[in-house]
Amino acid sequence: MQINGEAQDKPGTALLLVAAPAGKGRLTDAGSVIPVLAAVSPAVLAGTATATLIELADPLDPQAVLTRIRGAAASEGPLTVVLVGQLQLDRRQRAVHLALARTTPSTLRYTALPWAWLVNELRQRRPGTTTLYVDLVADAEVWQLLGREPLELPNGARTYGVIAPPPGRRRTTQPAYTHALAQILRTGRRSGPDELHHDALQRAATVENALILGPEHPAVQPLPAEVPPVHVPIEDDPHERIAALSQAGHHREAVALALAAEQHAVQSFGADTFAAVHWVEVRAHLASVANDPDQSCALWLHTAQIRLDTLQQAPDTPDVETAVDRAHHQWDRIRNATHARRLAPQLVAQRRRVPGRQRAALDAIQKKLERLNSLPPS
Repeated sequence: MQINGEAQDKPGTALLLVAAPAGKGRLTDAGSVIPVLAAVSPAVLAGTATATLIELADPLDPQAVLTRIRGAAASEGPLTVVLVGQLQLDRRQRAVHLALARTTPSTLRYTALPWAWLVNELRQRRPGTTTLYVDLVADAEVWQLLGREPLELPNGARTYGVIAPPPGRRRTTQPAYTHALAQILRTGRRSGPDELHHDALQRAATVENALILGPEHPAVQPLPAEVPPVHVPIEDDPHERIAALSQAGHHREAVALALAAEQHAVQSFGADTFAAVHWVEVRAHLASVANDPDQSCALWLHTAQIRLDTLQQAPDTPDVETAVDRAHHQWDRIRNATHARRLAPQLVAQRRRVPGRQRAALDAIQKKLERLNSLPPS
């Protein structure tokens, strides 16, 4: 399955790292792959005549995991790493971690494995001797981060696999890619990693909008859509053009360009994704600049709803707080009492979920709403 003839003459090593938090913080049913992986010969995993197996199933201590990774990385022969689990973001350091069995959002820094540790250990190996297969689920904040920059990968290692977006509330994702990989390998087949990767993708019922890693995808890329996307004629990055149009007072043209960018994001990544929501927020800002607080407030409320309910972002996530704060600010600017009353219930509901940094924000809405309700209809 692996490298070249010279490397195959040396004993190989297979490292299986399967981990996910217990309880409601679990995003993937990682443990379901342990039985199928256990049925695969370590030699088949490593692509060598003989191989050592290192198995870490739901480990607890990140330092202990690092020690095992370091030991595997020190081996001279071919190394195959199969990694199944979920990625979470340390909000303070903005660092990606692999969650372990005892990981919770509040203990992430102490109970999860920093992704950089894994990358640093594997990148020290001789190029061409390491193959990494990943089947990961990203939490909402990591998924947003991946929309801006690719996940750091170990140089010199061939990396394959999938990264799925966060599942819906109280749902978990199945590691279908690893199940397919194991089913292929259980036959004893020794194809090259490129072919194995493509076969596993074809067999797996991959999550919609999942991201793939592979030699033809040096950065994180979306899985191909079944229907080719319609190409919208916009610049690669139209932000500067939109800003210039807005500043010049050409509000309709700026909004049209933002809508085209939003349509392109929806066709490329899907509706209710971070990429698409970003352009709704651009339109909300443009409405504010155009002195249309009704439209701006409605758009900010819409993006907050998507971030909370669809993208599963926490109420104290900065992007969520910003959306609700700006919706509140625009609502305060609305002069038409009927329009303000219409938007008030949704704003109150959002403020109850996202109180923000101003303690009296909800009270301020309710007091203004009482004044509005005392006025005659506009």
